[in-house]
Amino acid sequence: MPTPIPIHKVVSGRFDGKVAIVTGGSSGLGRAIVEEFCKEGGKVLFTGISDNGETTKRAFDAAGYQTTFLRGDMADEEFCAAIIATTVATYGAVNYLVNNAFAFTAKALTATTKDWMRSFSAGPLAYARMVRNVVEPMKAAGGGAIVNMSSISAHIAQVDRWTYNAAKGAVNQLTKCQALDLAPFNIRVNNVDPGWIWSNETDKAANIDGGGRAKWDPIWGKYHMLRRMGQAVEVARPTLFLLSDDASFITGTTLMVDGGYCSMGPEGLGETAVIAGSD
Repeated sequence: MPTPIPIHKVVSGRFDGKVAIVTGGSSGLGRAIVEEFCKEGGKVLFTGISDNGETTKRAFDAAGYQTTFLRGDMADEEFCAAIIATTVATYGAVNYLVNNAFAFTAKALTATTKDWMRSFSAGPLAYARMVRNVVEPMKAAGGGAIVNMSSISAHIAQVDRWTYNAAKGAVNQLTKCQALDLAPFNIRVNNVDPGWIWSNETDKAANIDGGGRAKWDPIWGKYHMLRRMGQAVEVARPTLFLLSDDASFITGTTLMVDGGYCSMGPEGLGETAVIAGSD
């Protein structure tokens, strides 16, 4: 029996007057982060690589959110610089950065040099560029907070995923180094490592295999102590916590948002595992 999904409460006004950049904010986890941040009074510049960014922007406009959308590839160094410049020109400051856009290149023995370069140039290298570019605006604002989106894939071995897992592993070490170097400027840097979250990619996989979410959530959910996959908002809310002043003494750390995935050993849930309150 999976655990119930709680209703998430908005902390009204928590980010009034604050400005965030969210890369890969047009869908999935990024979109949920933008939406939750705006609900709490903030303004966001978000990026995306596909056409759906404009559709997302219209949806945000209809909801009354203050957002700006830029379309581009995070592997493009000039685009990374333009993101920061546009944010400052539009909103006058940058308080927070969420590095979320990441190349999903998952290959092993068949990976070419081009595949490896894509994994890193649109992954940890893009994260590094964004942090380098945002430091001066954050210093001008008196400090800030950065969240680098990583993954359970940074901690475990997975079949045919040399490129993706190596790149995500690099993010976790990058976060620690960034946190150390930026602490004197009152800039905190942490990373969030999600488990299996329902997104565009998992929806595609569920429909390819047949049965959709109704079939596959209970099956894939068995990899997690909570017996279900996560929702995008369940990653967004912890991300907002790390950005907020509630996390003012947290930096250089990893927040696992994985439903217990990485803490569960090879015995799994066990054949006789019982959840309190279940039949």
